[in-house]
Amino acid sequence: MENLILLQRHANHSATLWINRPDKRNALTVEMWAALPACVAEAVADPDIKLLFLRGAGGVFAAGADIAEMPQIYATPEAALKNDEKIQNAMKALEDCPKPVIALIEGPCVGGGCGLALACDLRIGVVGSRYGVTPAKLGLVYGAGDTRRLIQAVGLSKAKDILFTGRLLDCAEALSSGLIDRLVAAEELDEIASDYATKISAASVYSIRAQKQILAMLRGGCDDAEASRALFGASFTGADFKEGFAAFMEKRPAQFTVR
Repeated sequence: MENLILLQRHANHSATLWINRPDKRNALTVEMWAALPACVAEAVADPDIKLLFLRGAGGVFAAGADIAEMPQIYATPEAALKNDEKIQNAMKALEDCPKPVIALIEGPCVGGGCGLALACDLRIGVVGSRYGVTPAKLGLVYGAGDTRRLIQAVGLSKAKDILFTGRLLDCAEALSSGLIDRLVAAEELDEIASDYATKISAASVYSIRAQKQILAMLRGGCDDAEASRALFGASFTGADFKEGFAAFMEKRPAQFTVR
């Protein structure tokens, strides 16, 4: 596999994780699923990267799993479960990333591609993008983790609509249902992504990381008041708070240094 999952660093403290198989509409192979966690880990390990984008090359986010591999993947229940383990590891790598992850969605975002988008913190779609979760069309079942993320985005009733029918949602319905967070013109996408990078790179790394920990607790149904209070209390002794408070009082932009 050559650069089918590609990490591209940018000068504005962000990086893009490209699904880079445009000739196949970015259909995801077993090798691509397996490669994704290491690329996320590389971005996490780089202190200069404060924001990670997930995007498909060639104006297509991802059309789902590679059909050519299906006879092999689904030959036996054991083979299917082994492949699903790679898929879930990829989803978990995105969902558990301590840095913000934003999906930039153009064109089809279907099946496993939609699952990857839902594992991100935010989803920005362009006009004309389309969305679908289609296991019912294949006689398959959407797993618990994927289903949870779908419910958290659109609610229980809408998740049933999407899962039971397997139909495609246009970009307007995806926005109104909460499947995506913003809908923008294609020519605006890069500028909006750059604006997010500017704002997030200027924010406190400690604040974002601690906030993601608290959000993860709540996402998992754990309202751990003691743990959240510890994170809240620790912030007051950190260098970021001292700088942020001083900047606020002096009416100037904060210059955070914590990595």
